[in-house]
Amino acid sequence: MLQVNKPTSEINRDFAEADGSPSQTLTSYLDIIRRQFPTMVAIVSACVILALLYLFTAAPLFTSTASMVIDTRKVQLFQQQSVLGDIAIDSATVETQVEILKSENISLAVIRDLHLTDDPEFAGSGGGLVGAIMTSITGLFSSAGVLSEFELTRRALGVFEKNRTVKRLGVTYVMEIGFTSRDPQKAARIANAIADAYIVDQLEAKYQATRRASVWLQDRIKELRTQASAAQKAVVDFKTANNIVDTGGRLMNEQQLAEVNSQLVLAHASTAEAKARLDRMNDILKQDIPDANVADALKNDTIVKLRAQYVDMASKESIWAMKYGPDHLAAVNLRRQMAEIKKNITDELKRIQQSYKSDYDIAVTREEAIKSSLANVVSESQLTNQAQVQLRELESNAQSYQAMYDNFLQRYMESVQQQSFPITEARVISAATTPLVKSAPKSLIILGAALLGGFMLSFGAAMARELSDKVFRTTGQIEGELGANCVAILPALGPPASAALSGKLGRKKNNPESDLLRYVVENPLSRFAEAVRSLKVAVDLNSIVRENRVLAVTSTLPNEGKSTLSTNLAQLIAHGGARVILVDADLRNPSLSRALLPDAKAGLVDVVAHKAQVEDVVSIDPQTGLAILAAGTTSKLLHTNEVLASKPMRDLVALLRSKYDYVVLDMPPMAPVVDVRVTSPYVDSFVYVVEWGKTKIDVVRHNLRSAPEIHDKLLGVVLNKADTRLLARYESYHGRYYYQKYYARYGYVE
Repeated sequence: MLQVNKPTSEINRDFAEADGSPSQTLTSYLDIIRRQFPTMVAIVSACVILALLYLFTAAPLFTSTASMVIDTRKVQLFQQQSVLGDIAIDSATVETQVEILKSENISLAVIRDLHLTDDPEFAGSGGGLVGAIMTSITGLFSSAGVLSEFELTRRALGVFEKNRTVKRLGVTYVMEIGFTSRDPQKAARIANAIADAYIVDQLEAKYQATRRASVWLQDRIKELRTQASAAQKAVVDFKTANNIVDTGGRLMNEQQLAEVNSQLVLAHASTAEAKARLDRMNDILKQDIPDANVADALKNDTIVKLRAQYVDMASKESIWAMKYGPDHLAAVNLRRQMAEIKKNITDELKRIQQSYKSDYDIAVTREEAIKSSLANVVSESQLTNQAQVQLRELESNAQSYQAMYDNFLQRYMESVQQQSFPITEARVISAATTPLVKSAPKSLIILGAALLGGFMLSFGAAMARELSDKVFRTTGQIEGELGANCVAILPALGPPASAALSGKLGRKKNNPESDLLRYVVENPLSRFAEAVRSLKVAVDLNSIVRENRVLAVTSTLPNEGKSTLSTNLAQLIAHGGARVILVDADLRNPSLSRALLPDAKAGLVDVVAHKAQVEDVVSIDPQTGLAILAAGTTSKLLHTNEVLASKPMRDLVALLRSKYDYVVLDMPPMAPVVDVRVTSPYVDSFVYVVEWGKTKIDVVRHNLRSAPEIHDKLLGVVLNKADTRLLARYESYHGRYYYQKYYARYGYVE
């Protein structure tokens, strides 16, 4: 596949579009988990181990619960309403009882009854290893000496309140009392003791309140009895002094006045009724013929019959008049009969009117007579009004004192009854029993929390490591950050497979650096050699677009492996039969010349200075046929960039281009010096070496942005010294599986 570099803006745009999708976000998180998997496993394992240590060292706790309900119906079966006026039980009342259960009064009563100050669980250390450690630490800071009874009680109270739970179940009147202890039987015993202490406290509170109310009622009853007797005696004495006779609870003149007043009301109603009948009859007389409703209302058979005859004749007259004309004898006769009937109806109505008028006059006369009698009775009653006012006042006082006396006497009897009934509104509906299963620590919950917390902590640590990891580790980072192709990933080299190396290059058998420079020759089927071949393929494919005969290998910083790559690439190409020359153009630090040609007296600098010919300073490797041009004498050079940018240097490269198929230049790093930038006019493609896991992204990006001429001719980036075992977590297709599966059978897997 032909590899062509994308512009940086296009690469950034592609990644920006991909980053917004949910699938890309999920994939990025999965990649983080895969890369940081060992760290996450270690953190999660540590959390689980801590949780297991806690479960093994913590003392098991048991919780027992008792249920109590507040119900007034049980009390109402035995007694009337309380003297103290018990309020209706509502939500606030239940919450108040919950707070009473939590009060120190109840807690201290239980501690006192069960002698909990002598229990080591309440007066000593907590259970388990953690409790022993905390007790030891507390003992170091506490004052020496035996604790007093008050201090023991307060300490026991603190432990008691910590282990006790009281809550209301939903919106019901049921309260749940729970207690947690290391001893299950003790937990049940204390929970039941709390309920009993609450009931006893309620009984005691009611008894004390009722007893105080009874004492007060006795004194008040004596006083009211004396006042009621004096008031009744005053009423009797007043009636005797004023000759007031009481009949059925009422005075005589009052009874007469009420009777006359009742008669007057009836007479007035009768007069109004007679007046209404007379007025209605006057209205009826104004009509020619009363309608059917009026006739029925009067209930007069004569008028009803006459009206029926009148209506029948009127119908016949209308028919004859329409048939024979209004002047026909039959029609005229009918009209005459109708007039006679009308006259008879009018006479009957007048008779009824006279009867109604007579009734009205009688009613008016009777009403006037009753009014006269009422006036006489009123005048008589006015004579005793002053006496009646005083009498009513005396009677009212007597009734009030008597009512108060009866009421207080009843309350006193109720209070006596309440003292004899030991009943409260609260009752236990479910007593606490010995729990069979521990309530804490909950193993599954703690392990689940440890796993969840460990995963969250490990994921946070993984994200922190990812955010702080500003180095190159994947091909995607190179393509996204630099806008260039990653043409090869070179694994970190270990000891070579062959220990016996020889040749004309002056290598020593025990020199590891020299062994690395010939690695592709000595280990042709290794992963490293295969990665260098992929770089060679990229060079050949890119030659379709532009000529790639002069290749420059550079890096950001020293010791990133550019010299090793350039040497192995040149040897690989030369071993394949091509004419290749390797030029050490790192005039600041010619490490390649020191490793391959340590005895060379002349080199590149001498050729550029026209002090030597190329043929005289080039060395040939007999095994691969690779031509090597050393750097030469560089110790006295101050401006190496001027040497590399000079016309003789360009002429030399042109000469080498004509004599060799490939010219490989080992260039200095870009960050310390500017030598690489001046070589862009005569270099066809640059190969940029980045050390896996060490080279900073921002440093490489800064160098390439400041050297656009290098970026434009960049063939690709090589990730060097990659740890294949870790690489599998960053890019699985570049990991150990990809290499080892197909090369382990040859015995060259490092």
